[in-house]
Amino acid sequence: MGQNTIDVTESTFAAEVEQHKGLVLVDFWATWCGPCQIIAPSLDQLAAEYAGKVRITKLDVDANQRVAAKFNIRSIPAVLFFKDGKHVDTIIGAVPKPAIASKIQHHLAA
Repeated sequence: MGQNTIDVTESTFAAEVEQHKGLVLVDFWATWCGPCQIIAPSLDQLAAEYAGKVRITKLDVDANQRVAAKFNIRSIPAVLFFKDGKHVDTIIGAVPKPAIASKIQHHLAA
């Protein structure tokens, strides 16, 4: 786990994501997922770079299947963007850090 990201579970998802004012990213991942391991360091770096502006969280789909099903997660890694508790964007797959940063900038400016 990254030191700058926040782990969320089915029991903490509402408070950490859906009730949070501002921009929250949720990385839907699993321990066995190679591409998930590839983007994890980028997400941790972005969490540090945008500290105080963006909350970056991680949700293990194996341990939290109800939340994954609620958002129709069929492929991981899936990074969902929430603004003021509303799902506003999604990135699927192991994309480069600048692609994630670009989406963050877009949603912070919106």
